[in-house]
Amino acid sequence: MTIPTQAYLLRNIKYMHRFIATFFAFIIALMFFNMARAGVKKTVVKKVPAQERLDTSKIQVKKFDAAAVDKFRADKNFNYNEAQDDTSLWTRFWAWVWDKLFGWLKYSRYGGTILEYVLIAAAVGLLIYVVSKSLDIDPIKLWRGEARKVDMPYSESLENIHEISFDSEIEKAIAQNNYRLAVRLLYLKCLKQLSDTQHIQWQIDKTNAAYIHELTDPGQQQTFKLITRQFEYVWYGNFGIDKQAFSNIDALFQDFKKQLS
Repeated sequence: MTIPTQAYLLRNIKYMHRFIATFFAFIIALMFFNMARAGVKKTVVKKVPAQERLDTSKIQVKKFDAAAVDKFRADKNFNYNEAQDDTSLWTRFWAWVWDKLFGWLKYSRYGGTILEYVLIAAAVGLLIYVVSKSLDIDPIKLWRGEARKVDMPYSESLENIHEISFDSEIEKAIAQNNYRLAVRLLYLKCLKQLSDTQHIQWQIDKTNAAYIHELTDPGQQQTFKLITRQFEYVWYGNFGIDKQAFSNIDALFQDFKKQLS
């Protein structure tokens, strides 16, 4: 599975933000469209003059069968007395609150449509909340278009790469059991080596995928693609690794260094 780069993640978050805004705008527009369409349809009633007609038929007085009535009264299936309301005070309180908030919908010609779209919007909002929590994304910052900040002790600019003493910094990170930072330093050191040997043209705004495509040797390209995936999984994925996992990743970097020599 390919791990997306930071630039790819940030770009897709912006696209997700635009999609959510467009979706809500569509829901609101559709609601008002249905309300307007419902208002146009009116039933035209044709007025017909009333005509008075006298009923000349003979009236036949009918009498009830008293015995049959007594029989029905004795039958429990015909007892329609309403049962006493035994709902609790707490239930009646919330029924009163609900009626105050949404009772007007019962008397509105658009009540059913409005309630339907309110429920749809609430379901979409709940889905966005659950997804954002599972992905550890702040919905407020996502709506404002703010990217998630990642703590980076070292900048990836060309000047800092050539100023960092990688060997000593890597040893320091390993001594502190900070293997995640050690992997990042190994990757920056690898980029510096590729830049020094003219295998890549370093630029601040380039992505890791761009550097992969700049390598012309198929074997070097495949190995660098593998270590790039490992680096992005550990650093941007914020996954902790232990000593054994770091040793395996370090071996990949050492093999790639031999391919460059």
